[in-house]
Amino acid sequence: MFETMTYETILNDMLSRVGSDVDKREGSIIYDALAPCAYELAQTYFNMDNFIDLVFGDTAVDEYLDRVVSDYGITRKPATKAIRKITTNKEIPIGSRWGLETTTYTVTGKLTAGTGGGSVPNSYEGECEQAGEIGNHYSGTLVNIDNISDVTASLTDIITAGEEEENDENLRARFYALVQSPSTSGNAYNYRKWALEVPGVGDAKVYPLWNGNGTVKVMIVDSSMSIDTSLEAKVYEHIETVRPIGAAVTVTSPASKEITVTAKITLNGTRLLSEVSADFTAAVAEYLKGTIFEAYSVSYAKIGSLLLGTAGISDYTDLLLNGGTGNISIDDTQMPIAGAITLSEVD
Repeated sequence: MFETMTYETILNDMLSRVGSDVDKREGSIIYDALAPCAYELAQTYFNMDNFIDLVFGDTAVDEYLDRVVSDYGITRKPATKAIRKITTNKEIPIGSRWGLETTTYTVTGKLTAGTGGGSVPNSYEGECEQAGEIGNHYSGTLVNIDNISDVTASLTDIITAGEEEENDENLRARFYALVQSPSTSGNAYNYRKWALEVPGVGDAKVYPLWNGNGTVKVMIVDSSMSIDTSLEAKVYEHIETVRPIGAAVTVTSPASKEITVTAKITLNGTRLLSEVSADFTAAVAEYLKGTIFEAYSVSYAKIGSLLLGTAGISDYTDLLLNGGTGNISIDDTQMPIAGAITLSEVD
């Protein structure tokens, strides 16, 4: 907005207002008097340009975005702590603390067969004391912090994955969803908004009247656009506290539909087959994530364009999706996930 208000422009404008009978050359008294003022004004205009970006939802970042969306009742989702399975060779007290690498865990309860413990004796639920994804990263032998003797413990399965604090991109998307799709009186937009308010939820789709009058089904995926059934109960509990009276709500996750890809490719000599295969696999996975709740087919042509768009590939033949040469239909209760992707090089 103020791109033209540079130091040179401001100084020249100020000097133009000084009478022609005054020496205005660089180093003159009037020049040296006005130059610092012009510099400070230019800095002010620069700051004003940045300020404008910080007060609008499309360009605000960090705490400024928090303040913009707070006017609409939206708050950034905080980081959540991972819940992990801990197995030991004998009983340990609830509340005991254990460490692995840069993480520490507090034992919060004993697991049974119905809550992830399986048939393994002495299985416990441990909450990572550090919020975020770091609690998902490590597995192995734990070190006791409370000096409990003669006990060996291992950190194994992830019961509930830890999530990082909601990033600006996702927070901005929720803001746009609210202002562009007004949610009122328990409509579908309301239920989607409520689902997205739960930490860890990345997207949601609402099916009104799915099982008769007064029924609502909400289908969810996590922030990485993957299936996480542990979120279902959390979303249900949250919606139950805000929904209109009389609505019967069901929260579920989509079923996964595997998409396999095979093709013969011609390399241009700049990269190895393993390198282009890794890049293409990542591109397919990203494309499939973008179709969740948005499209109900996987495009054969799009997969072909991803192949040609992968650095190192000059051409391809015999492209097959799930063994065929057409689009793959996706049911509205399914989400596509990348299955086996096999590229073979031809001379």
